[in-house]
Amino acid sequence: MIPVNEPRLGERELEYLAECVRTGWVSSAGRFIEAFEEAWAGFCGMKYGVAISNGTVALQLAVACLRLEPGDEVIMPSFTIISCATAVLYNQGIPVLVDSDPDTWCMNPHQVESKVTSRTRAIMPVHIYSHPADLDPLREIAKRHDLVIIEDAAEAHGAEYLSGREGGMPLWRRCGGLGDLSAFSFYANKLITTGEGGMVLTDSPEYAARARALRNLCFRPERRFYHTELGHNFRLTNLQAALGLAQFERFSEIVARKRHMGETYTEALRDLPCIQLQTIQPWARSVYWMYGLVLNESAGMEATELARRLEERRVETRPFFLGMHEQPALLQQGLFRGERYPVAERLSRQGLYLPSGLALTDEQQQRVIQAVRSVLS
Repeated sequence: MIPVNEPRLGERELEYLAECVRTGWVSSAGRFIEAFEEAWAGFCGMKYGVAISNGTVALQLAVACLRLEPGDEVIMPSFTIISCATAVLYNQGIPVLVDSDPDTWCMNPHQVESKVTSRTRAIMPVHIYSHPADLDPLREIAKRHDLVIIEDAAEAHGAEYLSGREGGMPLWRRCGGLGDLSAFSFYANKLITTGEGGMVLTDSPEYAARARALRNLCFRPERRFYHTELGHNFRLTNLQAALGLAQFERFSEIVARKRHMGETYTEALRDLPCIQLQTIQPWARSVYWMYGLVLNESAGMEATELARRLEERRVETRPFFLGMHEQPALLQQGLFRGERYPVAERLSRQGLYLPSGLALTDEQQQRVIQAVRSVLS
């Protein structure tokens, strides 16, 4: 079976892990944590990085930096992982949904302003499968309504967005450095992995200080076991940061490999009339975190059937996200009842992604391509 994702680790990771073991710095302190935070924040163009135990709680702490009041709202796409909604719910807020752009599969910026109310506090764009969301229109909306932008950049390590196109001063900027706060995941299937892990990035010293306090039980620097606020144990270990830093040191190689894989899939599959591929916009530089395809009606099947047929050919796949407005756990809380988001619904039913991990060999990728073409041609 060709796995949908498998990380590729090397000698530098072993060297750094051995240092942690040899020196005894294996928990939530040590030189690799600060080095990883500084390196990743600087790479993304942000001043502060706060390493967290996973990407879900990175979103949770990013939202917590806003100090939401009960009933405050955060606008996000329906088509995303449930962590985006739960991050808001855990902070006593209400997630408010919009549909996706049918070409990029990211949040449709043209639907956002109509969802702004007096309770709206933030917009949470998600860079879906590493294609950047269109941030400039969202930043304009945020500016008009005094809202915060929280980027979910969990899938977009190294992806870039051409900002300032309308103003005549375009500038390529890295995802994760475009909002007031951003959240990353370093799960095993990401371009950089720490096994589990995440990070909050920001230019705000206030947000950074709050995120650091909340990840560490809200210990007070002047009196360690005296708490004026409840926090969490969301710390990253030095062992995990060592893994992340080792991969960061060869990150240009990682990005080049992922782009080669994505472009190979596109060249081999784009002539199939029964599928839609994610359209990479001129203002976006994807890193093809996961390579997705969406079946057109002419395919005569849904994605679940395609997945079954590919599994018969020893190719593992994963389904696309189920829209937030169709998640039973959220509907049971009285959220999103009667709401419809046609693009998200189509993506959920007709989309899947192919093996895309860094350990995928050229030979394996050709076998995947042949399997897809044999089913759909």
